[in-house]
Amino acid sequence: MKWSSIRKMYPNRFVKLKALTSKVAGGKEIIEDVALIEAVDDEKATRELLNSKGDEFVYHTAHENIVLEIRQDMGFMRVRW
Repeated sequence: MKWSSIRKMYPNRFVKLKALTSKVAGGKEIIEDVALIEAVDDEKATRELLNSKGDEFVYHTAHENIVLEIRQDMGFMRVRW
Protein backbone atom coordinates (compact mmCIF):
# COMPACT_ATOMS: atom_id res chain seq x y z
CA MET A 1 0.00 0.00 0.00
CA LYS A 2 1.29 3.47 -0.76
CA TRP A 3 1.91 5.98 2.03
CA SER A 4 -0.14 8.64 0.22
CA SER A 5 -3.24 6.40 0.41
CA ILE A 6 -2.79 5.79 4.14
CA ARG A 7 -2.36 9.53 4.75
CA LYS A 8 -5.71 10.17 3.02
CA MET A 9 -7.49 7.44 5.00
CA TYR A 10 -6.06 8.50 8.40
CA PRO A 11 -5.27 12.23 8.36
CA ASN A 12 -3.32 13.56 11.36
CA ARG A 13 -3.11 10.13 13.06
CA PHE A 14 -0.46 7.69 14.22
CA VAL A 15 -0.48 4.40 12.34
CA LYS A 16 1.38 1.14 12.90
CA LEU A 17 3.00 -0.10 9.71
CA LYS A 18 5.12 -2.92 8.34
CA ALA A 19 7.80 -1.92 5.83
CA LEU A 20 7.56 -3.96 2.63
CA THR A 21 10.09 -2.22 0.38
CA SER A 22 12.68 0.43 1.12
CA LYS A 23 16.00 1.86 0.00
CA VAL A 24 18.94 3.27 1.93
CA ALA A 25 20.54 6.59 1.03
CA GLY A 26 22.80 8.84 3.07
CA GLY A 27 22.31 7.04 6.38
CA LYS A 28 18.51 7.10 6.04
CA GLU A 29 16.02 4.40 5.13
CA ILE A 30 13.34 5.61 2.73
CA ILE A 31 10.26 3.41 2.98
CA GLU A 32 8.52 3.00 -0.36
CA ASP A 33 5.75 0.48 0.26
CA VAL A 34 4.04 -0.46 3.55
CA ALA A 35 1.32 -2.68 4.97
CA LEU A 36 -1.08 -0.95 7.34
CA ILE A 37 -1.43 -2.86 10.61
CA GLU A 38 -3.70 -0.45 12.50
CA ALA A 39 -4.43 3.15 13.39
CA VAL A 40 -3.07 4.01 16.85
CA ASP A 41 -4.47 6.46 19.41
CA ASP A 42 -2.09 9.26 20.39
CA GLU A 43 -1.94 7.99 23.97
CA LYS A 44 -0.81 4.52 22.85
CA ALA A 45 1.63 5.51 20.08
CA THR A 46 4.81 5.41 22.19
CA ARG A 47 3.93 2.04 23.72
CA GLU A 48 3.13 0.58 20.29
CA LEU A 49 6.43 1.88 18.92
CA LEU A 50 8.40 0.34 21.78
CA ASN A 51 6.61 -2.99 21.30
CA SER A 52 7.25 -3.01 17.53
CA LYS A 53 9.62 -5.68 16.28
CA GLY A 54 11.63 -6.13 13.10
CA ASP A 55 10.24 -4.13 10.22
CA GLU A 56 7.20 -2.80 12.11
CA PHE A 57 7.07 0.82 13.26
CA VAL A 58 4.70 3.64 14.22
CA TYR A 59 4.60 6.82 12.15
CA HIS A 60 2.45 9.95 11.98
CA THR A 61 0.52 10.77 8.82
CA ALA A 62 1.50 14.45 9.03
CA HIS A 63 4.79 13.45 7.36
CA GLU A 64 4.74 13.57 3.58
CA ASN A 65 7.29 10.74 3.20
CA ILE A 66 8.52 7.95 5.44
CA VAL A 67 12.20 8.55 6.09
CA LEU A 68 13.86 6.81 9.03
CA GLU A 69 17.31 7.60 10.39
CA ILE A 70 19.53 4.54 10.61
CA ARG A 71 21.17 4.30 14.02
CA GLN A 72 23.87 1.92 15.08
CA ASP A 73 23.34 0.58 18.59
CA MET A 74 26.46 0.94 20.63
CA GLY A 75 26.87 -1.68 23.32
CA PHE A 76 28.81 -1.35 26.52
CA MET A 77 32.14 -3.09 26.70
CA ARG A 78 33.32 -4.50 30.00
CA VAL A 79 36.94 -3.72 30.74
CA ARG A 80 38.82 -5.85 33.25
CA TRP A 81 41.77 -4.31 35.08
